[in-house]
Amino acid sequence: MEGLRGFAVLLVFLVHYVTLVEPWIGEHSGLLPLVGAMHTIGNAGVDLFFVLSGYLIYGSLIIRPQNFLRFMARRVQRIYPAFVMVFGVYVLLSFVFPEENKIPTSQSEALLYLLQNFLLLPGLFPIEPMISVAWSLSYEMFYYLAIPLIMLIFRLRSRSSVWRTAFFGALAAAMLFSAALIGGPVRLVMFISGILLCEAMGNARVPNPNGVLACLALVLGLLATLLPLPGPSGFALKISILFGAFFVLCLACFREPSGWLPQAFSWAPLRWLGNMSYSYYLLHGLTLKAAFFILPLIIPAGQHGIWVFWGLLPPMFALTLVAAAALFVAVERPFSLAPRRAAGEIRGVLGEQQG
Repeated sequence: MEGLRGFAVLLVFLVHYVTLVEPWIGEHSGLLPLVGAMHTIGNAGVDLFFVLSGYLIYGSLIIRPQNFLRFMARRVQRIYPAFVMVFGVYVLLSFVFPEENKIPTSQSEALLYLLQNFLLLPGLFPIEPMISVAWSLSYEMFYYLAIPLIMLIFRLRSRSSVWRTAFFGALAAAMLFSAALIGGPVRLVMFISGILLCEAMGNARVPNPNGVLACLALVLGLLATLLPLPGPSGFALKISILFGAFFVLCLACFREPSGWLPQAFSWAPLRWLGNMSYSYYLLHGLTLKAAFFILPLIIPAGQHGIWVFWGLLPPMFALTLVAAAALFVAVERPFSLAPRRAAGEIRGVLGEQQG
């Protein structure tokens, strides 16, 4: 799980790196097709995050009833400490660098814009996000709000796994069909891929995909994002391919953790990155922008080509790691993760005493 998160955040890093490095490789460089492809493929990292969230949250809710307010309080505690820190930095920098300021000049509009961003509305709503990657958090919050209500309305805990699988499969098909016709937030369907993954994990009749098949599914899913399919129908088709590809990948990794592919995703540095992936996700874009803001003092922009593109990638990635690790250690771990671990330890002690 941590390794898959690490892989997802690596994909997202590529999106912002190739966007910012473009002035240093030149408009007429032969690298531009590669840059465009890496940018497009990198966006799939967010979809993998959605699948993992769908799997984890649904799994925790289906196994036992939970108080809705306590559930949402835990979700807020998980998301907001690191987000508030980064949000505050963005607000401060908006005044330090007026040319980058997204806050409206009108006081009332500025307050509304800040409130909208603080409440994680950009993404599902047509609002420009102050933190560019924060659009995905509106999808996450919508899922957190919707899935407990869906489970309550349709009494999913009392249904069979086959019934639930058919229900969510039909819901995914309806979402994809609707998005193909009229557009909309089709990437919400990736949460359902995680839900179906959770159901498949407990169903012995679902075969285990081997590592070769899972690796092939991953490659085909990522390459499918490059298909020249315009319009809502084309995008819905590409998302549906990713839907299946990430399902197969995760099922192979979770069902047979001793296989060569799960072991590859269990590589310690990748797991370490995945463990702090939320802090990294929030802060890496700002770190890269700051680094490329200073870079002209060292390497002027121009037709430098391939040596700059590949040469800058390791040090830029290293800078994002340092900044993200600082946010993780100072904010995310003590305020979002430590309370949950402490609660888990208390429950474990109580369980031992009762036993």
